[in-house]
Amino acid sequence: MRGRLTFEMNLMLFNIFLLIAGLGALVWSADKFVYGAAAFARNLGLPPMLIGLTIVAMGSSAPEMFVAATASMDGMTDTAIGNVLGSNIANITLILGLTALLGAIAVSSQTLLREIPLMLAATAIAGYFLHDGFLSRMEGFMLMGLFFMLMGYLIWHGLTNKKQDPLADESDEEIPTGVPTSKAIMWLVVGIVLLPLSADWMVQGAVGIAKAYHLSDLVIGLTIIAIGTSLPELAACVAGVLKKEDDLAIGNIVGSNLFNILAVLALPGIIAPGEVDAAASTRDFYMVLATSSALAVFILLSGRARALKPWHGVVLLFTFIAYQAFLFLA
Repeated sequence: MRGRLTFEMNLMLFNIFLLIAGLGALVWSADKFVYGAAAFARNLGLPPMLIGLTIVAMGSSAPEMFVAATASMDGMTDTAIGNVLGSNIANITLILGLTALLGAIAVSSQTLLREIPLMLAATAIAGYFLHDGFLSRMEGFMLMGLFFMLMGYLIWHGLTNKKQDPLADESDEEIPTGVPTSKAIMWLVVGIVLLPLSADWMVQGAVGIAKAYHLSDLVIGLTIIAIGTSLPELAACVAGVLKKEDDLAIGNIVGSNLFNILAVLALPGIIAPGEVDAAASTRDFYMVLATSSALAVFILLSGRARALKPWHGVVLLFTFIAYQAFLFLA
């Protein structure tokens, strides 16, 4: 009996180590991936607005992408889907909730005001695909196709629109300058190599811990993994607000949620199509839709001085805590 208890304790400690090590490596490698890719793109002469809308926006969602791919290849489709839904919920309720408590976050970018309705539309489409409790390979390819179409539109609009946009200026300030191409490529490769490895460590550690407490694959993705993979967005949001780059702070969240709901959700459909936990297609999807709608209402209907205010942050943060408590208690 004592030997079994010792084994279980050691196994739990090992899973905790895997989770922490995987999470740390995941966040660090995602940051280096974005750094190298953005610096390389700047050296190629690409416009800052284009880099911000593509590389930086997608790079902040790299943890979700690699975790979803890893979980799908391990046959844990519900974990992958839970990670997408949970990350989108955490991005709005936890991250923007905490960030808004630092002070009102003003939105003046016309690009961002277009992206918020697009985020709602993409969420509705994903919900339609999930509502029957089955995510097929065709639906996965359709989501990925919609993602590339969206990126094409945003790139086209960013390159052809001659009006100065605050998001362009803020993106320009965040893209590294003076980085030798060889160094940029080195960090890009480091990120690409470490991202899948660290994602696998994190998934295995989180699954081991959660299974010990009899949590489902879906709840694992909605809670432990979703919060962990959202940490890069938290760091980016807080840094953006402290630098008075409000549009960039909210832009990171909206861009990340768009990427998650289209490109990342497509991965379990493409890699491991099949049945989806009924709670994901109802309870958790409705939560994603409700929080996304709340963000749109808070910003788009807040009058001429569009801003996410501290009291909005309180509401969002309370929603996150209540939702997490409900998942664990249920």
